[in-house]
Amino acid sequence: MSDTVKVDVWSDIACPWCYIGKRKFEAGAAAFGASPDSAPIEVEYHSFELSPDTLVDFEGTEAEFLSGHKGMPVEQAQQMLGQVGGIAASVGLHYDFDAMHHTNTVKAHQVIHLAKQHGKQLEMVERLFTAYFERGEHVGRDESLADLAAEVGLDREEVLATLRDDSQLAAVRADQAQAQAFGINGVPFFVIDGKYGVSGAQDPAAFEQVLRQVVALREADPEGVANQDQRAAEDAAADAAVTR
Repeated sequence: MSDTVKVDVWSDIACPWCYIGKRKFEAGAAAFGASPDSAPIEVEYHSFELSPDTLVDFEGTEAEFLSGHKGMPVEQAQQMLGQVGGIAASVGLHYDFDAMHHTNTVKAHQVIHLAKQHGKQLEMVERLFTAYFERGEHVGRDESLADLAAEVGLDREEVLATLRDDSQLAAVRADQAQAQAFGINGVPFFVIDGKYGVSGAQDPAAFEQVLRQVVALREADPEGVANQDQRAAEDAAADAAVTR
């Protein structure tokens, strides 16, 4: 099997489950790729904002933001963050909620779209996740984003011009509109081969299984799979084949 399996991922840089889900998907994809009957995988990230009304410079801790956002005591929010941090650690991530700068992510999404144009989207997504969750770096300010983008090989001045002009904002809004059309109301959300919707940070085995299923269906009915239209993705996403 040589046909590429396309995986479209809706996520937000400020979503702790999205980074965890990224790692779990990568592990599942690696297990799938080790099989002789696997296929190449192409991953594309799409924009989703969990809290679009968040200020660029939120004054307060991550626990305080979560407390206000969820309407719960700060102590309970801290406990929840501790639990999420433990799950992140189980996949090799080291979340530092004390150092985190909670911020608006719409500009980070614009940078991700710019990076896609230069063939560096995956590197940019990873760098932004690391900056936000592990290194206490700011991912909401123009200058900070330009510095992070330069680290993965983008032109710093082009990034600043893009953010100044909002030239990638339409692409961000298009992703969000597509998510709404698919019925996606939480992230991470994976649409695999335009056919299967997988919601949440599933175990690697779940991702491996659905990737294998896609290949098996192609082999069983190559013409039928080849003729799948975008409506199949809408149905899969709306029904969410797997939930967190």
